[in-house]
Amino acid sequence: MSDDPAFDEPQRVAINRVYTRKGDAGGTRLVGGQLVSKASSRIASYGEVDELNACVGIARAEIARSGVDALAGLDAILHRVQHELFNLGSILATLPADVHPKQPRIRESDIARLESDIDRFNEDLAPLRSFVLPGGSAVSAALHLCRTVCRRVERVLFAAIEGGEDIDSLATAWINRLSDAFFVWGRAAVALAGSEEVLWAPNAVDGDAGE
Repeated sequence: MSDDPAFDEPQRVAINRVYTRKGDAGGTRLVGGQLVSKASSRIASYGEVDELNACVGIARAEIARSGVDALAGLDAILHRVQHELFNLGSILATLPADVHPKQPRIRESDIARLESDIDRFNEDLAPLRSFVLPGGSAVSAALHLCRTVCRRVERVLFAAIEGGEDIDSLATAWINRLSDAFFVWGRAAVALAGSEEVLWAPNAVDGDAGE
């Protein structure tokens, strides 16, 4: 087997019981079986990733509700990102010594693909002359929410690293690119829907710029 192969078969997961009562005392187990506090930075990191995945789900639901056919390609990318977020969570829930060669993970190719997605969407956008305010459409606002949560994931990951956790550098690089991607996708969602971006007007009050 290679050092970093793709996970070539779906992992068979059977969830027969929703509650187990085993975490009532504040502990939970990592993939390798280690019992750790739910307040630990590693648990916090993949908990934040889980929240981000839920936000991406909201963005995809908004795309479906919008009925804008031009957003279908973006929806397909977001679907892929949801799977990759689960891959990231898998690695964060596993100590490096326990990672299986075929375990889902973030790979260099995932980072390269995100960068390609960013460039492809960004090349059709008008240059920015001010900061973008979240809005313009429900889809765009949802994607900006994803961006802000993604930035929080990044902060939590680096806090975990500074606290002594061994976090894969590919994971932090991918999360950094993903937050940039959400920014570009938020802008692209407005353009593809034929709407107008909402730009920051310094000192604006009720729509009028202040002195």
